[in-house]
Amino acid sequence: MKITPILERSDPRIAPYIGVRERDLTGGADGRFIVEGKVPLSILLTKSRFQVDSLFLGESRLAPLSDLLEKVPDDVPIYTAPQKLMDEIAGFPIHRGILACARKGPGLALDDLLDARRLLVLNQISNHDNVGAAFRNAAAFGIEGVVLDAQSCDPLYRKAIRVSSGSSLWLPFHHGGTGDSQIAALKAAGFTVWAMTPNSQAAALQSQPIPDKLTILLGAEGPGLPQNLLEAAQPIRIPMQDGFDSINVATAGAIALAHVFSKT
Repeated sequence: MKITPILERSDPRIAPYIGVRERDLTGGADGRFIVEGKVPLSILLTKSRFQVDSLFLGESRLAPLSDLLEKVPDDVPIYTAPQKLMDEIAGFPIHRGILACARKGPGLALDDLLDARRLLVLNQISNHDNVGAAFRNAAAFGIEGVVLDAQSCDPLYRKAIRVSSGSSLWLPFHHGGTGDSQIAALKAAGFTVWAMTPNSQAAALQSQPIPDKLTILLGAEGPGLPQNLLEAAQPIRIPMQDGFDSINVATAGAIALAHVFSKT
C-alpha cells in the first residue's frame, strides 16, 4: 500500500477530484465517477463490479481506515492531503474525508437482467435522492436488478451512490432506452409489470397475487407515469387516506417492494 501526499491543488494526479460538484453536473463524460464516504468506499473495494482508479483521503482518515485500505489493490494509488487542502481541491467541505475515483466501463444491457424474477423499473426519475433511495430499497427487499430509462438520472452520480448506501455500486442495473421499449421487453420475457399510481381506479396492492416474475414500475414525482405506460402495464395503487394525493416515489416503492418481499 503506497500513500502519496498531495501538497498543492495543481498536482495533476488529483485532477479527477478538482471541483467535484462541477464534475457531477457535467456527468463524468470521461467515464469516471466519484464515490464519497466510508460505506460506499468499502462496497467499491469489496463488492463492486467497477474498476477503481484511485483514492483521495484526508490525512486524519488514514489510521481509522487502515483495515479497509488493506483491501486496495497494489496498483491503485492512495493520495492524501490535509483537510483544508482536500476541501479546496474538491470545492466544498469533505467532512468524511473520503473520496475515490472509479470507472463505469461498459454498461449492462437490458437482456442481462431478464433472467431475474424481481426487477425495479424507474421512469423519468431525475432526482438523485429518489434514485439513490430506490436503489437502497431495492437492495433491502431482494430486488435482483434495476432498469432506468434514459431520462432518469445516473445512479453513479456521487449523491445517488451515497443515498443508496452504496447499493448502486453492486446491484445490477441497465440505464438507457425508453419506458415503452423496456416494458415490451419485460413482458416478452414473462414479467408482469405493476405500474404504481395513486389513481383510485387502480387495483389495491394488497389485493393482488404475487406473480412468479414481477417488475415494479415507478414514475417521477408530480406527473407520475405517462398514460401510455400505465396502459401497457397493470396499474397498482397503495390504499391511503381519502383526499390525500400521493407519497414520495421512493417511499411508495419501498411499500410495494416490502409487500412483495413479505409474500415470497
